[in-house]
Amino acid sequence: MAYVDGFVAPVPHANKEAYRKMAAKAAPIFQEYGALQVVESWGDDVKKGEVTDFYMAVKAEEGENVVFSWITWPSREVRDAAWEKIMADERMKPDGEMPFVGKRMFYGGFETIVEAG
Repeated sequence: MAYVDGFVAPVPHANKEAYRKMAAKAAPIFQEYGALQVVESWGDDVKKGEVTDFYMAVKAEEGENVVFSWITWPSREVRDAAWEKIMADERMKPDGEMPFVGKRMFYGGFETIVEAG
């Protein structure tokens, strides 16, 4: 089964289009290095929780939304080899200020245990 990298990050509402452009630029680079799928999702129906929620997880501030993203890889081995190359790729250098708040982003790699569809 596939291996998945998951990310959640706070993004100022005003930076939605800049984030979309950055993600659209990066997606084909990830695919070039072996990613099967790259998904970037803008929070649309994200409820506020009493104990925890996506906003609390990234300490979202007034005027910020959350982005939920994932990259599907054929295996962890492909993913591990790809990340080193992706980070060294000159095309991944930011064109300016990052449109998201990296210090409050969280991410991790996940082994798929159930897959349907």
